Amino acid sequence: MESEERPPARLSTARSRELGEELRRVRHRSRMSSGFVAEALGWSLGKLSKLETGTRGTSPCEIGTLLGRCGADKPTRDRVLAIASEADTGSFLRLHDSSPDTLTALSVHEHTARTVTVYEPLTVPSVAQTEDYAYALTRNRTLTQARMSRQEVLRRTDGPEMVIYLHEASLRLVVGDPKVMRDQLLRLALMGGWPHISLRVIPMTAPSHVALRHPATLMTFATPVKPLAYTETDTATVFHDAPDAISAYQTKIRHLERLVLTPAQSRDVLTRWADAYDRDTRS
Repeated sequence: MESEERPPARLSTARSRELGEELRRVRHRSRMSSGFVAEALGWSLGKLSKLETGTRGTSPCEIGTLLGRCGADKPTRDRVLAIASEADTGSFLRLHDSSPDTLTALSVHEHTARTVTVYEPLTVPSVAQTEDYAYALTRNRTLTQARMSRQEVLRRTDGPEMVIYLHEASLRLVVGDPKVMRDQLLRLALMGGWPHISLRVIPMTAPSHVALRHPATLMTFATPVKPLAYTETDTATVFHDAPDAISAYQTKIRHLERLVLTPAQSRDVLTRWADAYDRDTRS
């Protein structure tokens, strides 16, 4: 068996952790233990463990050998090898092949985040949507179910501290019908009282600012893992952990914090809109 090399210590990156999680999932699907795979490849157990946690790298050739030993299918091999061959620039894009909510880069980091700060300008953020709202927005049952499953991770008792910024425009935009909106607004008002969650509204009267234009999410982790930011588009999600990009997202969030209502005022706005939609359902 190959002895464990000792390359210079390095911090994992968002992309290396994504790659490691992809490899771990491939091995788990093959029902092979880490010890069995390491021995079959002539690797040390430490090498495989560090590769799966993103704290060491290896060549695309060795990764291809690992994928073949675990019996990965061709689409999986192609996807994982594409990740392994990318330059680690601090930014990367992941296409939405099925649902943005099932991206490995997203799930592996949401499971380990200490804090998550989310902003959406025109819709309720995915992490706070009701099932009916998500379906009315997407008209896709597969995506809706993936979104509901993802929310379970974020709502667990040991989950991250979460701050959700909503623009009041998202409360005015009717998704589905008044009943869907009433239930969604009641859910938001309820979430504002959950442990670990702060839900803040940016009112329509807030002054215009460039920080309001685009959605954004920023996650932080236990030291020494660097923060990770991402923005979802119609067809892809773009991830950043480069220091300059993270600094830009942190500046954006500081600007948003200057525009939001207090928690009590935010709850009042949510309740007021829920009442308005409730009246519409009875008219």
